[in-house]
Amino acid sequence: MYEAEGYAFYTKKDAELASQEQKRAEYLRAHLDFENPESVLRVYRKAVAERMFKTPVGVGFLKEMQRYLLERKEIDPETVPPISLYLSYDNEERTHTSPAKNRLKPAFGAEKKKQGYRISVILNIALVIAVIAMFVITLNAEQPNIINYERAILNRYADWEQQLTQREQVIREKERELLIQTE
Repeated sequence: MYEAEGYAFYTKKDAELASQEQKRAEYLRAHLDFENPESVLRVYRKAVAERMFKTPVGVGFLKEMQRYLLERKEIDPETVPPISLYLSYDNEERTHTSPAKNRLKPAFGAEKKKQGYRISVILNIALVIAVIAMFVITLNAEQPNIINYERAILNRYADWEQQLTQREQVIREKERELLIQTE
């Protein structure tokens, strides 16, 4: 157990947080204009909305401010929000985050999304270029493939036919020569 400001805390981190909240409370007590309840109300609302105080030390200070505001006749009690406790007393912590933390996350997430989008676009362009290059190579290849097999086979048969025609002409010429010589 760790002790801070008259409370025993389960972790050292909680005890340190309580000490920090005590320092914040003392600073606010010294600098708040308690003659102007409207300024106290603004600070109180902000502290409650942004969960500036979480430990019993800080919640105690918020309770002091709340009592002060509710005792003032110039402050409407409806404008003083209740102090939110984000801890269940059945030993189960609630998963509520403060508005200040929520404001920070979207900016970080948006930058990461933007970077991921850039990488995705670059990879997609590279893949399209690779596919186009593969088609060009395939179309210009000498070996028959699924894209140019018909043309390759027709060219091969045309070459064979031309060779056969040339050989046939050579043979006929030789036969004529032989017939002429034998007569």
